[in-house]
Amino acid sequence: MNFSSGSNVTTFVTYHDAFYMAVTKNVIVVALFITINYFNGTLIHTFKKHQIFNVNPRYVLFIHLVVNDMIQLTVSVTLFISSYVFYTINVSICCLLIIPAMITTQNTPLYLAGMAAECYIAICLPLRHAQLCTVKRTYILIGLIWFVSLSSTLPDLFILLATEPLEFFYSRILCIKDILFQRPYFHEKTNTSYIVLLVIVWLTLLYIYLRILFAAKAAKGDARKARNTILLHGFQLLLCMLTYIGPVLKRALFYWFPKNYFNSLFVCYIIIQILPRFLSPIVYGLRDQTFRRYLKRYLLCTVSARTNPQIALKGHT
Repeated sequence: MNFSSGSNVTTFVTYHDAFYMAVTKNVIVVALFITINYFNGTLIHTFKKHQIFNVNPRYVLFIHLVVNDMIQLTVSVTLFISSYVFYTINVSICCLLIIPAMITTQNTPLYLAGMAAECYIAICLPLRHAQLCTVKRTYILIGLIWFVSLSSTLPDLFILLATEPLEFFYSRILCIKDILFQRPYFHEKTNTSYIVLLVIVWLTLLYIYLRILFAAKAAKGDARKARNTILLHGFQLLLCMLTYIGPVLKRALFYWFPKNYFNSLFVCYIIIQILPRFLSPIVYGLRDQTFRRYLKRYLLCTVSARTNPQIALKGHT
């Protein structure tokens, strides 16, 4: 497996796992990828099949987060496997993989903030919820989320195209963001934009959590559940934040576990890149009674509904 570290000057540290270790890591990653994306695909199928979800802003926002997570996870796993199979890839192909990964990674905290705001309105402003949270406004919010992420990421690509010679895009590199965007400007700009974004999202989640916490003291079940949902959002956001402190985390792991440094990096990859994608379907999929009731029909693939159409028909009446 290959890793890079450094700030202004990229330092390459080349490390090759033993064959059995490489196979084990890739099998674990692929198994988690298939499991999570199968579950997410079932969520999307359930959403499309039932009108009750299409007209609810909460589920519309949730399903777009699921799609965003599927894109991010697919690109991340593709990069992980390619680092073993090909080691280096063409710079142009690397750009096509890194840019979607950057955009979807930046989308995640914005989606979490939007979903938390919807929870706040539903609990603290229930009489205005139908007026403020409409499907049309939800799609406008989704468009704004993508616009913000695209506006932050695409200029980096344009600057790269303008500053690097044409030969660079025909060369091969280890496909990591810090290697593709080597100039100090990119690191400073990325760090600044991430810090501003995360501070805004954290303040939003803290404010919403405190407001819902006070509402939950009235012993309302919905308020208590919403409070727990915000806590899960906060934990998910905390995992996402680890992506932005990658260099510091790598140095700390090298200091703490010098003999198992690369295995520690693999564990961090699972926690940072895969686990947050696993939490999204749990927060609004399995924990939501309405979604869970419909989801069981597709996720479990019950044999009785297939083998006995009369039973299946009876269950819908």
